[in-house]
Amino acid sequence: MKPTHLFKTENIVAGYDHKTILHGISLVIPSNKISVIVGANACGKSTLLKTMARLIKPASGEITLDGKPIGKYPPKQLARIVGLLPQSPIVPEGISVADLVGRGRFPHQSLLSGWSKKDYEAVAEAMEIMNIAELANLHIDELSGGQRQRVWIAMALAQQTDILFLDEPTTFLDITYQIEILDLLTDLNRKHGTTIVMVLHDMNLSARYADYIFALREGRLVAEGEPAQVMTSGLVRDVFGLDCTVIADPVSGSPMVVPKGRYHVLPV
Repeated sequence: MKPTHLFKTENIVAGYDHKTILHGISLVIPSNKISVIVGANACGKSTLLKTMARLIKPASGEITLDGKPIGKYPPKQLARIVGLLPQSPIVPEGISVADLVGRGRFPHQSLLSGWSKKDYEAVAEAMEIMNIAELANLHIDELSGGQRQRVWIAMALAQQTDILFLDEPTTFLDITYQIEILDLLTDLNRKHGTTIVMVLHDMNLSARYADYIFALREGRLVAEGEPAQVMTSGLVRDVFGLDCTVIADPVSGSPMVVPKGRYHVLPV
């Protein structure tokens, strides 16, 4: 099982292009759990994830990992603990599946050392977890969208971090691939204890797969907690501006959002 880490943000203010996106966000990531960040478009979800992954430097506030500011970690040391899969990663031209997954081993290698047995084993395990071992010799541009996403996640897994940030890992995928990706990530969490933090757009998938939810509105943290505590009709209305009813999912028992919409179904 992965070790337990204390990852905290305290009064984070951050943004880009001279625009403030995040306004004083303080949170603690539940270790060895699956957390999902939800909120309307442009509310700061991706900015928060990038700031926690040290891609964006906060204007003020502090982010700490095990009591130490993340800015004080050497890049490779931090990359062995925290991994990030961005929303739209750039595919290197002509690269094979195995080579792309292998790039996840960079934080564990030095300029003078070649590939070790552990490197090869980590890549093989990552491809096995994501069910892409049979695609190893194919080029990325030969794959479907769902297969590509599994390859990117496998690259992140090959990094063998204790904490994994994923920015919209199911975007642009059909529902079958979305469920497949989320099931595989849940298996990873349950079997290995990897702390997973995801940005998801679908409220019902968020409620079904999350152990913990962070809800943002206009760059501020407005609610957090277990799905049953957080996912209420009032919160959905406040965060998304959607009038809805929340019922129990008949399969998982998790909260399920049923939009009311403008037109109501009349009884037969």
